[in-house]
Amino acid sequence: MPASDPTPASGRSSASDHAPASDGCLVQAPGLSWFEIFRLGLVQTALGAIVVLTTSTINRVMVVEMAMPAMLPGALVGLHYALQILRPRWGHHSDVKGRRSPWILLGMAVLASGGWLAALATSMLDTQQGLGIMLATLAFSMIGLGVGASGTSLLALLAKSVSPKRRPAAATIVWVMMIMGFVLTAATAGHFLDPYSNERLVKVSGVVSLIAFALSVIALYGLESKHHAKGFLAYQPKSRAQVPESRSAEDARFWLALRSVWAETASQRFTIFVFISMLAYSAQDLILEPFAGAVFAMTPGQSTQLAGMQHGGVLIGMIFVALIGTWRRSGQSMKSMRRWTVGGCAASALALLSLTAASMHAGSWPLQLSVIGLGIANGVFAVAAIGSMMTLAGEGQHNQEGLRMGLWGAAQAIAFGLGGFLGTMASDIAQWLVADPSKAYAWVFAIQSMLFVLSAWMAIRVPAPEGLELSDESQDSTIRPSTPPLKMERRLEPPREQLNHASIG
Repeated sequence: MPASDPTPASGRSSASDHAPASDGCLVQAPGLSWFEIFRLGLVQTALGAIVVLTTSTINRVMVVEMAMPAMLPGALVGLHYALQILRPRWGHHSDVKGRRSPWILLGMAVLASGGWLAALATSMLDTQQGLGIMLATLAFSMIGLGVGASGTSLLALLAKSVSPKRRPAAATIVWVMMIMGFVLTAATAGHFLDPYSNERLVKVSGVVSLIAFALSVIALYGLESKHHAKGFLAYQPKSRAQVPESRSAEDARFWLALRSVWAETASQRFTIFVFISMLAYSAQDLILEPFAGAVFAMTPGQSTQLAGMQHGGVLIGMIFVALIGTWRRSGQSMKSMRRWTVGGCAASALALLSLTAASMHAGSWPLQLSVIGLGIANGVFAVAAIGSMMTLAGEGQHNQEGLRMGLWGAAQAIAFGLGGFLGTMASDIAQWLVADPSKAYAWVFAIQSMLFVLSAWMAIRVPAPEGLELSDESQDSTIRPSTPPLKMERRLEPPREQLNHASIG
């Protein structure tokens, strides 16, 4: 359907009528309560519980216990991130269709199944290596599809159903709860994994997956239905009788919307920042547990608990920044979030340099303190970036929150995929060149430190959107004062070329 078509089939409405959109798009309303935001956070907790076992514990078991090359788990994790390049499409679909709970639950079901299959595949590497690798490839593909579908739909639901005043705080809450899923699962699973056996790994993974999916079902039960009754998530009945767009027209609308978002200066630079910073983060994430096992001779349970310490540090850093109010939506807080982002990246670089020193002094270095410090620094830059993300997601053309979140999610996924593979490959190459694992890991951590320095520089270059200097009261209105040229007259119409930079500073 052409972007200029004024018919109601696209579900567009003016900014002043506040009527429900015909395709299920959200409209202005009080939005989700704090308790309902907490319920969505439980889904993130469940997601994090499954992910931490696959990216940390199973990764370590493949490298240390199974004596596989580090590139194997790196490639598998890279595959699961590569599939998340579909996030912008899912986000755009969420913008147009509205209903998100079914997609979240479907994604969680696929994720939980993939998580258990990944553990089963790992247990087969001892006796049936070829079959185990094939099953692991399938499992990590399912993990990628599940994380992408559930995560993008959840973030789109947050961006559209949470009132503008609460969006940054809501993003912080659900992200902190995901980190809590990391921490609780790492600590609990680490306890039950010792002494290690393949059977224990499969059982622990199965229990975690079942609990995570059940928690997601309970958290989402009745949430969207309740607000459909209230109206701000409702559909217009006439939409069922309208002729749907052809696939080619839908594709054309998606690519036009994606090009318009990418053309915005702030959106483009923020995407690049997300890519570089997540590349730096993921490169160290996948080699931390193998590093602890190879250099510090830690058991699988001990290294899993070490990963839990890192995620606990992330939690501390995020809560610290959130408590001092850097998520508040004002021009000054946007500048403050940028400062915290830059500071967090710089601190992460220093923490990685401390791990470089730890590699050379394994007998005396307080590894736990370095890991916790790295986690705190990561949490500081992450929560500031999340606050910026939720603010920027609402800028420009209305009803593109899902597409924007999908774009940044895809940048993160691609960076994580490349970072995980390149980090593990660098570890293998460094150990082949220098033979000493301590020196090899020292070089890898030093390179990752340089990436965080580059991330800090890129964060400085992300412009604050114009109009955010306005008071909080003025920001509570349905149409943001910062974007008067757009007028928000057509909710699904991709912005025309001359409007691409209307709200970008």
